[in-house]
Amino acid sequence: MTDRIVAVLAGGLSHEREVSLRSGRRVAGSLRAAGATVFEWDVDSSLVERLRVERPDAVVIALHGGEGENGAIQAVLELLGVPFVGSRAPACRRVWDKPTAKSELRRAGLDTPDWVALPHATFRELGARSVLDAMVDKLGLPLMLKPDQGGSALGAQVVTTVEDLPSVMVSCLAYSDTVLAERFIDGTEVAVAVVETDGEPQVLPPVEVEPLGGVYDYTARYTPGSTDFHCPARLAPDVLARVQDAALAAHRLLGLRDLSRMDAVVDADGNVQILELNVSPGLTDTSLLPIAAAAADLDLGDLFAALVDVAVARA
Repeated sequence: MTDRIVAVLAGGLSHEREVSLRSGRRVAGSLRAAGATVFEWDVDSSLVERLRVERPDAVVIALHGGEGENGAIQAVLELLGVPFVGSRAPACRRVWDKPTAKSELRRAGLDTPDWVALPHATFRELGARSVLDAMVDKLGLPLMLKPDQGGSALGAQVVTTVEDLPSVMVSCLAYSDTVLAERFIDGTEVAVAVVETDGEPQVLPPVEVEPLGGVYDYTARYTPGSTDFHCPARLAPDVLARVQDAALAAHRLLGLRDLSRMDAVVDADGNVQILELNVSPGLTDTSLLPIAAAAADLDLGDLFAALVDVAVARA
């Protein structure tokens, strides 16, 4: 890596800017330790010109939310012919829209909680109370309400009573124009990372997430000491294998590349219920991919150095 020049893109203007900056700093430091020359670039109107003038060998995208995961920045990099680590723009768009990804998973025979996605206009035009009543009649309680797009659990809340639904829905709509309501699955929360460094996807050990407050929300994700992590997850060997198989199947099905993370819940019967996929997993001190990499004896810098080499070779 001593002759590699890598640009790490972080920050941007999404709700997840601060988390992205933390991810960017960590991966940049890891790549420097592996021998690369690393630029850390915030994403603003100067980015395209900077990529043209100071063209790096490859880009690592540490953006979370918005243009970092919806395929926009990937499309720009493809236009400029700049190699980058991660999935191509069409796959990012597919995963970014949670109802679209869930539909594809369901059609392929992979389990995902029953859901409905409804835009703000539907509640306004048909009457929020009537629509919410229909939602509860179909999906039951408790429900998980979340924005149909976005990450870091921003706007996501568990609803246990009908009385709480309207306020939670309003909170959710602050992050997206469409609400995704899922049947809440009680069980063991797991996250499974998939990485590709030698031409074949490698599934890392599943991380079990145990939030001390009961819900793995934004605070539980990014406040040290708020969540206990167990890697590998405390599951029976056959269930662990099913979790890893599901992550690999989802990675391939959705056309993902280089790295991804599947978030899922294992229910009481050992069924793997996929919640969502992530094309730009967090890399902060409390993030899950670094935990899984460490459990697999993979140095984070070496891992991303290998991914950069793959991106350069691919170009």
